Amino acid sequence: MSLIVKNLCKSFYQGDDKVPVLQSVNAEIKNGEIVAIVGESGSGKSTLLSLLAGLDRADEGQVIVDSFDLSKLDERSLTKFRGENIGIVFQQYHLVSHLTALENVMLPMEILKKDEAQERAHSLLKELGLEHRLHQFPSRMSGGECQRVAIARALAVRPKIILADEPSGNLDVQTGEKVMDTFFNIIKKYQMTTILVTHSEPLAKRCQKVLRLFQGQLLEA
Repeated sequence: MSLIVKNLCKSFYQGDDKVPVLQSVNAEIKNGEIVAIVGESGSGKSTLLSLLAGLDRADEGQVIVDSFDLSKLDERSLTKFRGENIGIVFQQYHLVSHLTALENVMLPMEILKKDEAQERAHSLLKELGLEHRLHQFPSRMSGGECQRVAIARALAVRPKIILADEPSGNLDVQTGEKVMDTFFNIIKKYQMTTILVTHSEPLAKRCQKVLRLFQGQLLEA
């Protein structure tokens, strides 16, 4: 799926003060393209990702995924569209605490009534080096292991778009390289349009295009 961002603006309030975070952001990402977004901490990268996912609403502007303008969808339609088409890797994982690693990865497939949910979840976790942790709960896993479960969950339904917030942020260098190899192999195999926020220069270099968020604007890096 292609993704077009038009004049996207977002501000937050600190007391009575309005603080602009994104100011007329524009971008066009082609079907199957892999794009990195870089920038200083606090520049609005995670905010932008939330808007692209339809998890938050912009003050102004549009996010158009193929022919769907996310700002025009009601909450129910937006939730359905996101569940079927967008996989999200959150910086804080957002795993379901009372579900095991296997069950967390199965969950989005079960919601969409996908066949062979358990087999696909098992296969993904095995690829990501977590076959020995299938039946562990998030509280019993390390941050790096939770990160890998979150990545597997995002990839599980083979979404058309992947949005990833620091996907290697909680992984040591050696594990991070292996996990990102698997991540890139899968998104390329299924031609998933991918946008990832990262502070890692080596990871950004693996992408086809790098955009920098600076003073509320998205620029070619």
